[in-house]
Amino acid sequence: MQANYVFRVTVQLDPSGAHLDPHRFETVCRLPAATPGTDGWLFFQYNLWRGDIADAEHMQSLLTEKLGVEVVDASFSELETDAAYRAALENEIETDLSRFNADSVDAVVHQHLGSSIHVRDAEAIPDT
Repeated sequence: MQANYVFRVTVQLDPSGAHLDPHRFETVCRLPAATPGTDGWLFFQYNLWRGDIADAEHMQSLLTEKLGVEVVDASFSELETDAAYRAALENEIETDLSRFNADSVDAVVHQHLGSSIHVRDAEAIPDT
């Protein structure tokens, strides 16, 4: 099972004693998705809403901490996942739908990820 949360991020580098040009640039950031049911698996619920970042300031801070460089802008691109991870995610969501205040697994997935979930062969998902 493998899955990553994919973000487009703009980072800014401001080293002392040097000048960079450009000092800001956009790149793709992949954060590994925790195995459903384990610590951190609810990342989508806490951070995403309808396929977008729910709290931009919080996400920029979180990504700055993870990357070790200042993130000045971020947008959610997708959850890239293999079929096994998606099935495990849906099974875990189904065990406690009331946690999500939803009537179905599809509603939960749509509420948080919108249409930004893409199933790929496991070999096509970069290992982070």
